[in-house]
Amino acid sequence: MMKTIHNTKIIGIDHGYGNMKTANCCFPTGITAYDHEPLFTGDMLTYNGRYYLIGEGHKEFIAEKVNDEDYYILTLAAIAKELKAENLTEAHIVIAAGLPLTWTSGQKADFNAYLMKHAEVEFTYKKADYHLYIDDVRIYPQGYAAIASFATTLKGVNLIADIGNGTMNTLYMINGKPQQGKMFTEKFGTYQCTLSVREQFMRKTNREINDAIIDEVLITGTANIAPADLKIIKGVAAEYVRDIFRRLREHGYDENTMTLYVTGGGGCLVKNFYKFSADRVKFVEDICAAAKGYEYLAETQIKAEAKG
Repeated sequence: MMKTIHNTKIIGIDHGYGNMKTANCCFPTGITAYDHEPLFTGDMLTYNGRYYLIGEGHKEFIAEKVNDEDYYILTLAAIAKELKAENLTEAHIVIAAGLPLTWTSGQKADFNAYLMKHAEVEFTYKKADYHLYIDDVRIYPQGYAAIASFATTLKGVNLIADIGNGTMNTLYMINGKPQQGKMFTEKFGTYQCTLSVREQFMRKTNREINDAIIDEVLITGTANIAPADLKIIKGVAAEYVRDIFRRLREHGYDENTMTLYVTGGGGCLVKNFYKFSADRVKFVEDICAAAKGYEYLAETQIKAEAKG
């Protein structure tokens, strides 16, 4: 059930570089705009007289998500998907979203204004007309959100590594409390691994390889391709994962005294290409964990404010 406070729906949205996630949906962060209605209209959103196909193409990494209209349109699509599950087309909404840990304070105001820019918005998605009232936007730190619902139960020193498509966020937790001064954001996401595979593959074979095959190997650890080709991809992936752990150690990670929580799409890489000790490395498997975490944090905060 959707979180609702005073007739307002709280919708958590994880604006990823690879996928957009809500509490119940995940779709590629791709978008193509048209001035005229396109031929194939399966996942079409119409807004301000333009036509957008959602989930098409691939968004390039942009550090400032407020610099283009695409994330706004993708946000509308994400809200529509959540509302459709409850058969709603009109609602008052609180958007709960996130930014990389160390960017939160600086970009928070801008991202907030970007998502709040229209207090009332109308659009059509998959042939249904939507009418939204955006009452509020709450921004939380990425990475932390994925473990927010059980954070207070964590004992000892824990390191949270949120490995997304565009960035890797790391955060230290001591006895369930986030350590403000020990947060790091690096432009080192799984997309870098994909690019590296592409490059090495071309260099060694003089052939191009499709990203879908690379993704399959990264996610599952294998694919139905020639053993020599598979070996190249696995080699690059293993190198990438070693690099993740090298970076974590540079930030003070010690695998003997700390528990590592890996969240985000990069978790499968660690699982498939690294020898880890199961009682020291835990995985947050749910790809929607951050979006659910944003909702949890927003609900907790709004309830606390109402009491205050």
